[in-house]
Amino acid sequence: MAGKFEIYQDKSGDFRFRLKASNGEIVLTGQGYKSKAACVNGTESVTKNCEDASRFEKKDSASGKPYFVLKAANHQVIGQSQMYASAASRDNGIASIARAAVGAKTVDAES
Repeated sequence: MAGKFEIYQDKSGDFRFRLKASNGEIVLTGQGYKSKAACVNGTESVTKNCEDASRFEKKDSASGKPYFVLKAANHQVIGQSQMYASAASRDNGIASIARAAVGAKTVDAES
């Protein structure tokens, strides 16, 4: 079931998106963009790239927590996941991105 992309402006004035699954959980957070239009393009890039497993890069934080980043074809990072407790949880998170992103609506986040 599709989730939704929420667009918001952070404290530094950059526009960001967060992809929420149908249960409301944030599964991916976007990078900062200087304009709302560029941020919307970022959400479209997630939808375009999320079904290609090679676009996901699995990583571990400095404290050893697994997470992932989603990259575009040009290798630019589009978004990053939360930190997970295990590699298996991270892999489930990757699988959830396509379910949430494909068909997701883009909305302005509520203040």
